[in-house]
Amino acid sequence: MSIHRRISFILRASPPSRLDKALARDVPEDANLSRTRLGKLIEQGAVMVAGEVVRDPRARVAEGQVVEIGVEEAEESHIQAEDIPLEVIHEDDDLIVINKPAGMVVHPAPGSPSGTLVNALMAHCGDNLSGVGGMKRPGIVHRIDKETSGLLVVAKSDAAHHGLAKQFEKHTVERYYMALVYGVPDANDPRLRGIKGASFETGNILKLTTQLARHKTDRQRQAVLFNGGRHAVTRARTVESFGTPPVLALMECWLETGRTHQIRVHMAHAGHSLVGDPTYGGRRKLPKAALPEIVAETVKAFPRQALHAAVLGFEHPVSGQMMRFEAPLPQDMDDLLQSVRLAV
Repeated sequence: MSIHRRISFILRASPPSRLDKALARDVPEDANLSRTRLGKLIEQGAVMVAGEVVRDPRARVAEGQVVEIGVEEAEESHIQAEDIPLEVIHEDDDLIVINKPAGMVVHPAPGSPSGTLVNALMAHCGDNLSGVGGMKRPGIVHRIDKETSGLLVVAKSDAAHHGLAKQFEKHTVERYYMALVYGVPDANDPRLRGIKGASFETGNILKLTTQLARHKTDRQRQAVLFNGGRHAVTRARTVESFGTPPVLALMECWLETGRTHQIRVHMAHAGHSLVGDPTYGGRRKLPKAALPEIVAETVKAFPRQALHAAVLGFEHPVSGQMMRFEAPLPQDMDDLLQSVRLAV
């Protein structure tokens, strides 16, 4: 193993009994080593406690013991670099912000081994990747669905990956989405007020608070729960409504948590599914008189969920500078909105 740097520290008072947990608690913050990375380093024999190599993550440790960790040079990634055009909003030595187009998968998976954002970043960043988790690869700290467009921040270094992951874990990252939904959420709607988990805050802001978990029978879907699952909170306000009477709404949605499909499943739970969403009921019929037939057909034919990650704000994990980025609606959503606006 080619050692790139060595980290030494002393275990503080009352350490957890297990080595892996003690390291996670006491490793210096500026080492930028996640729990997962520490676990791998233990397995690799890169951790010495009191002068001896320890490979068992469950090994007992004691206060005052000296720990030394040897961190190797970042390995080359097995992920194929692909020359795919990217819309780069911001880039520095530690991170890159991308405006992802609809239709692009973020990370390679069995169903999408190539053509992903990570493949594109491997080519774009090249040798500028200092290594994330011991490998020269982009550090994905959050994702947006394949058919959702918009802003995504990706780490290029361990320090950035560690710092960004903490901010997402603490829910301090600012994330606003624009969504076109069926119906117009209103605080005076008795139907909506009767939906469990739905409430309204000042300013006609819809708040949805539930648990979310993978659907029991359809593994591609998420399901709303109130026992078990993971806590999820979405807020949304109506920016514009369309139709006579109003049958569509452009919503600004923001996340307190960030779960898989969160906005899509929450808005569907509230009875306001996203236009074009094939998974959560985005092919509803519009009342005939509300919009001209040709416009209603355009809405029905929209080929993806009408969802765009429009705003992303966070603290730069290395410089500490507050950063905020905005991305305008993509052409397909803008064209759809212009169609319904002209019909009103």
